[in-house]
Amino acid sequence: MYNQTPATPIPNAAMSVLDNSFQARNQKDVYLEGAMPFYKNRKETSITKVAPAPTPVYKNSEVMEAFDEENVTKSQIFQALKPVYYTGRTLGILPITNSGTVFDATVQWIAYSVVLLVIVLGYTAYLKWYKINVTRSQEGRFEEAVIDYLFTVYLLPIVINPITLYEARKQANVLTQMVAFERIYTKISQKRLTLNVGSKPLIIIVALLVFGCGTMITTHVTMANFTVHQVIPYCYINVITYMLGGAWYIYCDIIGKVATIMADDFQFALRNIGPSTRVADYRSLWMMLSRIIRNVGNSFGYALTFLCLYLFFVITLTIYGLLSQIQDGLGTKDIGLTITGISAVIMLYFICDEAHYASTCVRIFFQKKILLVELTWMNEDAQQELNMFLRATEMNPTDMCLCGFFDVNRTLFKSLLATMVTYLVVLLQFQISIPDSGDDTMPMHNNATVVLNATRAIPK
Repeated sequence: MYNQTPATPIPNAAMSVLDNSFQARNQKDVYLEGAMPFYKNRKETSITKVAPAPTPVYKNSEVMEAFDEENVTKSQIFQALKPVYYTGRTLGILPITNSGTVFDATVQWIAYSVVLLVIVLGYTAYLKWYKINVTRSQEGRFEEAVIDYLFTVYLLPIVINPITLYEARKQANVLTQMVAFERIYTKISQKRLTLNVGSKPLIIIVALLVFGCGTMITTHVTMANFTVHQVIPYCYINVITYMLGGAWYIYCDIIGKVATIMADDFQFALRNIGPSTRVADYRSLWMMLSRIIRNVGNSFGYALTFLCLYLFFVITLTIYGLLSQIQDGLGTKDIGLTITGISAVIMLYFICDEAHYASTCVRIFFQKKILLVELTWMNEDAQQELNMFLRATEMNPTDMCLCGFFDVNRTLFKSLLATMVTYLVVLLQFQISIPDSGDDTMPMHNNATVVLNATRAIPK
């Protein structure tokens, strides 16, 4: 099912879920020895219960079905991710398709993404050659320079397209793991996963598409001589940035809801605890979920790192442009700067906040459930399993780390804002130290005239 060796391996012979093995039994069971058929190849011989079998490593094509191939659409996780799945594939940033419950990056959709990228790059190069005419006014040359820079910066997110092509296989692996996780959860809890997200993912995607195009059109109307053929590639590139942030938000929201539901089920199971295998079942589920949350961070690693740096640069540039002209009064072109800065701050906040929410749900919620349980009436095996569960939550990282560069959480948002304020203070001090052109031009001109007349008056 997985292409990579897990950082913290799931217990050998884990997850006894397919043969109703979590019912009460007389023998002492610590691990879920009956669920290895869920992960092993069908052509292999059956695994006995004499000794734990080593955890196998399989490719996506060898993953056992989490749902019947014709019933993959019944997956609640897949249903919630459908708007992201189809919209990203149409925009050329998610060249993934599924064969039953197995997702993979296909050559056809990769070729489609490459062709779309070449078309956008060619059209963008034509526009840069044509040169967008920025609306000129008497508000000062500095603001005009900021606007010129912004229209160049707006084109930088096109780099996201080739990055997402590189990370497409990671995205496919994550989708396969999440759908398979739902099947295991269903077997353990004896009920289907109910996310109750409704139309929230679809509404988010549609709103981001409209907002991405609307903000860019507004920026062109207020800051440049608006023409339809110029704004099209800018709208596409801007929508890509919003879609990447929206996909990250939806992934984190789903993981947080799954962790919350699983924690509530675990608390209910602790009230009616029987054999220690029930605790081992949920421990194995939690380890799978902790691995999924790490893989989600890695699958978005390079693309989201670039997006965070891009948003940081845009926010700094727009706020600097607004503050430098605030003494002269805000004009029409400042509307575009304001919209750009506010939207970038909001997107950066939700990226960091939702990742913090998902990490908290996966770790803190489970630790609270374990620490509040009454151990006096439990048998020794169940207490041992609870101690192992608590140790697993402490030792396994659940932070959403972007390929090892940095963790995405509220601390990241605070650090970026603090760094931004530092840069703005330095830039504004530099701006204040520059003398006004109206005060210095005339004295320099007069001095030059005096020197020139004196030179002519000197006899040879």
